[in-house]
Amino acid sequence: MAQKATKALAAANTKRLNQTALLTFLFHAFYWLLRVLVYRSTFTKKSLLLYLLLASPQLFVNFVFERQSRPTLLPDGTIKRAGEDLDAKGLTEYMWDITYWTYGNLALVALLGDWAWIFYVVVPAYSVYLAWTTYTGMRGGYTDAAGVPQPGAASKRQQKMEKRGGQRMQYR
Repeated sequence: MAQKATKALAAANTKRLNQTALLTFLFHAFYWLLRVLVYRSTFTKKSLLLYLLLASPQLFVNFVFERQSRPTLLPDGTIKRAGEDLDAKGLTEYMWDITYWTYGNLALVALLGDWAWIFYVVVPAYSVYLAWTTYTGMRGGYTDAAGVPQPGAASKRQQKMEKRGGQRMQYR
């Protein structure tokens, strides 16, 4: 029972990495088969450049997963290192999002043509928009559309106290 958690993590990582490698191969092969065999006339240097530019983040993520999460074994078969947890929160989740988003976009581009790469940009563009509006809101002190600063809403208790003349200090 020694290192049960390490063995379980190593087995789970190996299984998930093998599934990811197979899915990556299948989606990219599907793209290439359709683009070369079916849509040969529309496959240009621009198509190749778009593919290389927009599919490379997912391929890089797969490389990072392989380097960090693939278990390392000793010559006798024992586990030297189980690798990083592929179900971890934070950056790992975003890297899985990139992988799945690229899979979907590869299928769309393979079926619909190069113009479907625009869907790949939707999520990052929306993220930039949210970041910009948050930044300008904080910089402007949370003003409304007319530029008038909005004070924080007072609670009912605070409103009653202000009606009576504010908070009074009592000295004994």
